[in-house]
Amino acid sequence: MTDQADRIRLTDADYARAEQMLAPYRARLVPTAAVVPQWSADGTRFRYRSGGRYVLVDPAAGTRRDAFDHERLAAALSEASGHAVAADDLPLTAVEFDLPGRDPDVVRFSALDAGWEWSDRAGTCTPVEAAGPPVGPGEILSPDRTLVAFRRDGDVWVRSRDGREEFALTDDAEPHHDYGGFPEAGTKLKLPLLGMGSLLVAEWSPDSTRLITHRIDQRGLPEQVLVEAAPEGGGRPVAHRIRYPMPGDDAQATVTWHVLDVRTRQNVAASGGPEVLGQYNLARRWWTGEDGAAVHVLHQSRDGRTLELRRLDPATGELTTLITETGRTRVDPSPYLHVPPLVRVLDSGEILWWSQRDGWGHLYRYSADGELLGRVTGGQWLVRRVLWVDEDRGRVWFLACGLNDDPYLRQICRVDLDGGGFVRITDDDLDHDAVAPPRGGYLLDRASTVSIPPRARVLGDDGRVRVELEAPDTAALEAAGWSPPERFRTTAADGRTPIHGLLWRPHGFDPARRYPVVDHSYPGPNIHRASPAFGDLFTGEPEALAALGFAVVALDGRGTPVRSAAFLDQSYGDRGVTAALDDHVAAIRELGRRHAWLDTGRVGITGHSGGGFFTVRAMLTRPELFSVGVAQAGPHDFSIYLPFWVEQNYGELTGETRRALVNTVHAGNLRGRLLLIDGELDDNVLPHHAMRLVDALIEADADVDMLVVPGTEHDFTGRRHYVTRRTWDHLVRHLHGTEPPAYRLAPFPEMPEWAVHPAG
Repeated sequence: MTDQADRIRLTDADYARAEQMLAPYRARLVPTAAVVPQWSADGTRFRYRSGGRYVLVDPAAGTRRDAFDHERLAAALSEASGHAVAADDLPLTAVEFDLPGRDPDVVRFSALDAGWEWSDRAGTCTPVEAAGPPVGPGEILSPDRTLVAFRRDGDVWVRSRDGREEFALTDDAEPHHDYGGFPEAGTKLKLPLLGMGSLLVAEWSPDSTRLITHRIDQRGLPEQVLVEAAPEGGGRPVAHRIRYPMPGDDAQATVTWHVLDVRTRQNVAASGGPEVLGQYNLARRWWTGEDGAAVHVLHQSRDGRTLELRRLDPATGELTTLITETGRTRVDPSPYLHVPPLVRVLDSGEILWWSQRDGWGHLYRYSADGELLGRVTGGQWLVRRVLWVDEDRGRVWFLACGLNDDPYLRQICRVDLDGGGFVRITDDDLDHDAVAPPRGGYLLDRASTVSIPPRARVLGDDGRVRVELEAPDTAALEAAGWSPPERFRTTAADGRTPIHGLLWRPHGFDPARRYPVVDHSYPGPNIHRASPAFGDLFTGEPEALAALGFAVVALDGRGTPVRSAAFLDQSYGDRGVTAALDDHVAAIRELGRRHAWLDTGRVGITGHSGGGFFTVRAMLTRPELFSVGVAQAGPHDFSIYLPFWVEQNYGELTGETRRALVNTVHAGNLRGRLLLIDGELDDNVLPHHAMRLVDALIEADADVDMLVVPGTEHDFTGRRHYVTRRTWDHLVRHLHGTEPPAYRLAPFPEMPEWAVHPAG
């Protein structure tokens, strides 16, 4: 029973403050916190946006200045267009620098529904007619900027940049057997709903003469049907059919690699025949050599336990296997599934290979033919990201995790390719999200903590500061009510393993009060949840809940990445994420013992996708702790989910193991207040998952609330604001025990980059 004194009654102003904590609004309150470089062609300089201004950085000269005269451009554009334009809020899109054949001070861009060209030297802003159709979403501009590759009716086409010529590189596509696309599962409905048409997945050779792409065969695959009840424009409901194989099915999508020659129109298919298509196969290939003498391809077996590096001869299609690694559990080429592989083929032909074979993620050196030459790094820590390789000096710069007391902090390091000369470039308690241009030479370091926004600096190869870029503060964020979370360490449910998390105090915190707790969850194993950095994939949602008077917990339990292989492998075969759930229970109870203001008799939980599954599993199997939950787009029956996820993370699906993969078998245990939210057109986690769960809950005579959002996909794009408000309302109503205010959230602005893609 909640003490009346601890019940929080929220107002419209509280909801408005919570709204300002969400990622797109938070980004406006710290506008210089994200430095995203646009490298010059040779990598010696780069540009980025700082708030409303464009900045040019020359590391060799040690300078940072405006990329052009913003005030003069604003005045000239205002005069030429007849529309008032502000220097600190230029309405520029499709900005192009370093135009071929033009002076380096010339910038081309779109603004106010027209194309423009600005000469910083001459101070002139002139309208320009498009030299051809713009490069659209999913189209790929060649490195020399003269050609554009795109898809049409399942074939790969190329047009000249000026639009005067176009031609097909393939002409034999057929339904469900086409070139350069995606598998239908997870994309067929999602991409059009995001405003994306026929995206091409391919890569130009460095000399702009060839493309490496693929052909997917989905013929004969079983279909699933999603019904769009309220199509735009009205009319009858629309049935959408999706090729969607499931775990254990013999029939799976397959893929073959193809090299397409623009000069000869030749289509060279890779030898060896089709291979089963995994979720990340399509991006795991790249040209190697200065002019693209070869293509290197990573192949992962269907069960995920074998990883091979293959060399593809673009002239003949011959595939040669160079490196094969097999493990007891999934063998990955990087700590995160979503990020590019930590594999480098050097100009010499030698290969840097990332492996967890000794229990930690380290680099190994191989010859061009796949002979192991030796290890490059070693120790009880892991390589998180390769920054650049200097072959002349025989050195590699990289990010490492596990060198600090907090094992998630990224530090910049350097080592010789022969394994000697290890140096920590940074040695502090900051998280360093560093990147380097393709050819190296310097580092862009963005260092932060959960309380300090990223300080951006250009570092030399020795770590010395060459240019100070940005040092944002949190004054505007704090004025909106924000306070940083506490980074905490506790012990896992096994009684010995250290685990880490974040704890947000409620806005207006009073230690004399007691506050309900919300577990903002995602259990992995593909990414970790509680970053030590200032902003990450989940930033904003917990802060908003804290603004609503909740104490919010995020935790990385056993079975999540960027620790040891043994820590990650706790999730392999753990079909019910039991270890992770036990850790969440143990951590929340321990935090309750540390902080008397945490009311662990009122604990809620919410999560999206895998976090949605986890939310329901917590409600059904730990009802003594979790009494309120909101599960968004949860795969509540993994036996009908995407095959790669189940087969690579949980092993072979049998009648015996299936039971652990589904939430429905625990439906009779529901005691609390559960809200399920699903997108009607979710082609990733089919809404059938939630319907099966509801069916089981009805059979158990258990009460459940459900919201199906018409016309939306897995991420509820376009209606995310409504889903967010309904989530808040449910938690407020059943944890605070009060009615939420009538406040309505506005549709979300564009999300910042850091809130869309997980950091590598």
